[in-house]
Amino acid sequence: MMLVDEFIQMNVSTAFKEMFLVVVQLGAIMAVVILYFHKLNPISPRKTRIEKNETFTLWFKVFVACVPAGVIGLLFDDDIEKVFYNYVTVAITLIIYGVLFIIVESRNKNRQPVVNHFTQLTYKMAFLIGIFQVLALIPGTSRSGATIIGAILIGTSRVVAAESTFFLAIPVMFGASLLKLLKFGFNFTGEELAILLTGMIVSFVVSILAIKFLMGYIKKHDFKAFGYYRIVLGILVLLYFLLMAP
Repeated sequence: MMLVDEFIQMNVSTAFKEMFLVVVQLGAIMAVVILYFHKLNPISPRKTRIEKNETFTLWFKVFVACVPAGVIGLLFDDDIEKVFYNYVTVAITLIIYGVLFIIVESRNKNRQPVVNHFTQLTYKMAFLIGIFQVLALIPGTSRSGATIIGAILIGTSRVVAAESTFFLAIPVMFGASLLKLLKFGFNFTGEELAILLTGMIVSFVVSILAIKFLMGYIKKHDFKAFGYYRIVLGILVLLYFLLMAP
């Protein structure tokens, strides 16, 4: 979104834009909630008592994983924003984590995952994934990319790694959005409200399609393609702003 913002300048205040770039992602989070509603619902009448307990445990693990990013984000959000919110940081982190995707997948090529279902994920593993999520506070890192890499490194399957990043996004993005809304206030103009709602709807629709595609893709393929994509995009971003931007 930061990169797109360099090309599409919205006629809005800086404060609204900072809030929009976070809150618009609620559309993507609602996509996760809807697609995984049964799995995430601990009081579903269609679940047995054991399954309900497993779902409550899933949420406990999610909240444990969110602690590191929550604490660091609350303490240093403004400082991180001032220092790292620029195209150079985005381009460099795109390339770095693209390379990491390729290295991690090459390393795990002949290894069997030790966690093939979310119920096998321990609290310690969840906390370690949460530490990787802290890296995503730096723009361009990609919260999903950092947590997926972390999850694979500690031994999860690609499916569990992807599901982990989806589930962790729910409390993280709801919390981040609430903080941004409180900071901005709720005095939206009609135009601002229309822009925000449109962005959230588009985010929701695109996320539904993207999640379905990703979960189908990783059942047969690894994440190397995403690594190459990040490297190419990062190089193109650097070249554009170094050679072509005024």
